[in-house]
Amino acid sequence: MHGTSYDESDHRLIRVIDRTGTVHAELVWGPDDQLRRLEVTGAVVDGAVVHHPLLGAAHAVGDTAMTAMSWSRPTEIPAIAEPGRLPLGAGAAILNTIATLAQRAGISGLRYAGPYPTGALWRTLARSFGCAAREAEFTREALERALRVAREPIAIDFVPAPHERIAIAGGFVELREAVERAVIDGVAYEPGGSPARLAGGLHCEIWFGDALYARVATLAPDGSLLDGPHPIPPCSSQVIGREFPLALRAAIAELVADAVAAPLAAEARALCTALPLRWADLGARAACERADGLAVHAALWERIAPLGLGRLALALAEALVPVATAAIVRRTAPRPAGGVTRPT
Repeated sequence: MHGTSYDESDHRLIRVIDRTGTVHAELVWGPDDQLRRLEVTGAVVDGAVVHHPLLGAAHAVGDTAMTAMSWSRPTEIPAIAEPGRLPLGAGAAILNTIATLAQRAGISGLRYAGPYPTGALWRTLARSFGCAAREAEFTREALERALRVAREPIAIDFVPAPHERIAIAGGFVELREAVERAVIDGVAYEPGGSPARLAGGLHCEIWFGDALYARVATLAPDGSLLDGPHPIPPCSSQVIGREFPLALRAAIAELVADAVAAPLAAEARALCTALPLRWADLGARAACERADGLAVHAALWERIAPLGLGRLALALAEALVPVATAAIVRRTAPRPAGGVTRPT
């Protein structure tokens, strides 16, 4: 990868270093050439194989676990038991390291052998692997696999194509042939993203509807920061804090049910009908789940309501689809009765 170097002065220690000198991954190997530890920003993977109640043979990673794998020649993409317990970006950094190891070992393709083939995982894998299949093929049996904690590989090959990660103020940039993604203050900016998007390949912006809400930063083609980052301006809409009436909530729930993957439709309808829904200032997020229910960004009201309530309803449903999907997977996934334990 252009711009990335590997410190291998000690064959038992490999560091992945970007052009700014920032270390993004550190791998420590034992005398038996087995991984002892992988450290990325926010998480450490213990190379020791332990027992996990759901995954079986596993590696401890932060406060959760991932399926055990061959680190010197990876052929499977591991499942993470509870990815939500990892710090933002840590799971993607681990997967990019696996893609790097597989590429360096000459592995032509890896398969996912876990119970959580979600859209979110698909999008994360696309940042470090190439794939000829489509997201719908990968996620087709997501709920069924989660319920039975499936472990057989899905017959879809992911070709290692790791990105270069470059540190910038407040975050990092992911670069292959061009800038593909930027993360600033925990917000991911990607082409076609909503509301956070990477516009023109170089501008980190927030959009609601068809209008620019804020430009946070501008990048150079090599991923360096030209301007910003600037804070996202607060929303001062008068609707902030107001709760949606039940009838409107139920109507939006129907739109969400129509938009999610078919196996999740009934659960999505029930979830969005049951939970309170309020307007809020969510910064760079269009919607989220909070302790008191669901929330949508008040900027959607300010920018889209003048264009018609039908268009607003569709925008609200679009914003809630990924939130509902994540909530359903989190609620339906089996949880281990105990923690990670070393085998006896």
